[in-house]
Amino acid sequence: MKKVILKLKDGKEFEGIAFGSPVSLEAGEVVFNTGIPGYQEILTDPSYNGQIVTLTSPMIGNYGIDICDNQSSGIKATALLVRKLYRGPLLHGRISLDEFLSNEGIPGAEEIDTRALTLHLRDHGSQNGILFYPEDRKEAEEKLASFPEITERDLIEGVAVKAAIENPVLGDGFPEPPVNPVRRFAVVDFGIKKSIISCLYKRGAAVTLLPPTSTAEDILGLQGIDALFLSNGPGDPALLHGAVKMAKGCIGKLPVQGICLGHQIITMVLGGRTVKMKFGHHGSNHPVRDCLTGKTFVTAQNHGFMSDASSLPENVKLWFVNANDGSVEGLYENRLNVRSVQFHPEAAPGPEEGEAIFDTFMEYAK
Repeated sequence: MKKVILKLKDGKEFEGIAFGSPVSLEAGEVVFNTGIPGYQEILTDPSYNGQIVTLTSPMIGNYGIDICDNQSSGIKATALLVRKLYRGPLLHGRISLDEFLSNEGIPGAEEIDTRALTLHLRDHGSQNGILFYPEDRKEAEEKLASFPEITERDLIEGVAVKAAIENPVLGDGFPEPPVNPVRRFAVVDFGIKKSIISCLYKRGAAVTLLPPTSTAEDILGLQGIDALFLSNGPGDPALLHGAVKMAKGCIGKLPVQGICLGHQIITMVLGGRTVKMKFGHHGSNHPVRDCLTGKTFVTAQNHGFMSDASSLPENVKLWFVNANDGSVEGLYENRLNVRSVQFHPEAAPGPEEGEAIFDTFMEYAK
């Protein structure tokens, strides 16, 4: 077992033991996720591209890995930090988390004091960090000092499709595209999770998956499209000027809907702005209140940026708010037929209480 060090931008260091793929000066924004199960879905969520993920649950890997549960083509997180890695027996057909990271070329570190690290990030905010072997300290510190902030990085490249795909096949364990679709969605891919497409398929919706470079002309030129859907994805929405222009050109001509990053893009299109959060919402236990019904339910979330409520025009209404901190969790504008949510109604991992949001998306895709 080889010693490895995590160093944060503010100088704080944490020691651990390497597992998975060999460490090669992995740098990224260090965040923490409070979920208990779902480590595979977290690692393969494209929204974690460019981030070093800390899992707060004290033991990770207990049930192994089933490749059918991947939310994308493979691991998108930069590295994984855990307190204790499970190394015991697994069900037939599953591989260990250690083997999964090794196969994917992603390093991990166990025996990290994840409680202390999480408290530090809560107090001082998510920040860049680098994982390195002790003998590589000088090179690691030089790289960390010059490593760009997440607000300066284009993280969508490499996690989104480069050309349009009609009804992408999701693989084993996911539903097939509908044979006789009742709706047809143009879905712009900024790093979409398979489970989002799955939730549309289950409701009889066909999907035309489009690259993030798509223009309003590209989308409005498609035949038989009932709505534009903007996916989740990594990074700072304020960098996505082309996506904002695209969505602005479609609003009023098509129903426009979005999840997570898509919600943030819609916020800017409607005249609001987004801001970086201190440490974001990453986990599967975030309560959200429905402003229309007054009911509260638990959601899965993964975002480091949010809509600034004070910047929203009067015509833009709050659909959902976070019951913990009051942050914006959903918007709607009925005249333009626009709806979006910040949380992940498809969960994967997390509670499924929010999945009914897709029924609303279907209803307004007319």
